[in-house]
Amino acid sequence: MPKNYSSDINTAVQQLKAGKVIAYPTEAVYGLGCDPLNEAAVMHLLHIKQRPIEKGLILIAASLQQLEPYLLLTEEIVARITPTWPGAVTWVIPARADVPKWLTGEHNSLAVRVTAHPVSQQLARDYGSPLVSTSANETTQPSMRTAEQVLSVFGDSDIFILDGKVGELAQETAIYDAVSGARLR
Repeated sequence: MPKNYSSDINTAVQQLKAGKVIAYPTEAVYGLGCDPLNEAAVMHLLHIKQRPIEKGLILIAASLQQLEPYLLLTEEIVARITPTWPGAVTWVIPARADVPKWLTGEHNSLAVRVTAHPVSQQLARDYGSPLVSTSANETTQPSMRTAEQVLSVFGDSDIFILDGKVGELAQETAIYDAVSGARLR
């Protein structure tokens, strides 16, 4: 296997600390991720994926506490989102004013999820921070469900691929607006 491919979560955490982009299994597909506060890493991820910055990104975390520094939470929002977490539900929540635009894009909100996927959850827990999480694919291309697919498309790049099995979801997680409760995807 290539040196940028492993099933060791500790190696993936070290790659995140070094400012690298990683690919890892989530509830439905492989995700591309990095440290959300590392602008260079986020810009590299957007470049690899060919994703416009204006669209914004999703953060996954091991707990709501990891996400709190990014969000404007009310009692109503917390009451709405917490029954769905950990789980395969992403919520769009108003962002704090100091959240970088490379995360929110053209929005004043941020899409977030407390993941139930064991590998993703352990990764965020061990890293001690939320992670950027966007599907591992080039924009407009199908999302990938295996490390081998990620390796075949992104193997020549400098991303680290964390080998593991994606969850049982047939499609990417549902996204809801935390203020209105409306389904967005």
